[in-house]
Amino acid sequence: MRNNGNIILIGDGAIGSSYAFNCLTTGVGQSLGIIDVNEKRVQGDVEDLSDALPYTSQKNIYAASYEDCKYADIIVITAGIAQKPGQTRLQLLAINAKIMKEITHNIMASGFNGFILVASNPVDVLAELVLQESGLARNQVLGSGTALDSARLRSEIGLRYNVDARIVHGYIMGEHGDSEFPVWDYTNIGGKPILDWIPKDRQDTDLPDISERVKTAAYGIIEKKGATFYGIAASLTRLTSAFLNDDRAAFAMSVHLEGEYGLSGVSPSVYR
Repeated sequence: MRNNGNIILIGDGAIGSSYAFNCLTTGVGQSLGIIDVNEKRVQGDVEDLSDALPYTSQKNIYAASYEDCKYADIIVITAGIAQKPGQTRLQLLAINAKIMKEITHNIMASGFNGFILVASNPVDVLAELVLQESGLARNQVLGSGTALDSARLRSEIGLRYNVDARIVHGYIMGEHGDSEFPVWDYTNIGGKPILDWIPKDRQDTDLPDISERVKTAAYGIIEKKGATFYGIAASLTRLTSAFLNDDRAAFAMSVHLEGEYGLSGVSPSVYR
């Protein structure tokens, strides 16, 4: 597998452009090509991002075509219809599945053989769809899954107990959506299990409340500002860095299962 840091972003909406800016400011990748049906917007973002180069990392930023996918090490897909106030992620499936099939066929026609990271919702279902349509190995196609939800869990615990979220470790697993769940037995603050951190007389109230706040966080943000993009963009940037640099880090991501946890042919988020 090539590992030159060549990134192709497909989908230049709020999430995609936030991700591109994050890659620039954090130094992830050597080149970043952007593909979107709105070619004028892509060109505008290329020019805008290029203006930041003197103050950030050096990177080749360009308006890409699907032919450029052949040379990519990782393709990040954020394209699709965004979730609206009051709408569940699963309600996006019909439209976004069609979009994802077309994108996948265009990618594979280029001769691509790298990693694909899917962020479009419903991400667990669409990651599985891209895997099946692409014919790539299961370790080459993953979804961002509950990586964002796991970050929200860490942030919520940090804020609630007045600790740095970076020393909180824990994972949300299952669907990136309404049936997701935290794995409390593997959640800790600075190495101390959270079940030892929270007084027993508060666990029956604190733990369900934390879980519910994490699960419904996106709905609140969408109601207030119309979309979520900074958190998922940061998650995608970190995941991209892990892929390109072979970090040997572990995340909760959408991954195709072949008998693990008694499941096959689906891509829920598991600790990986």
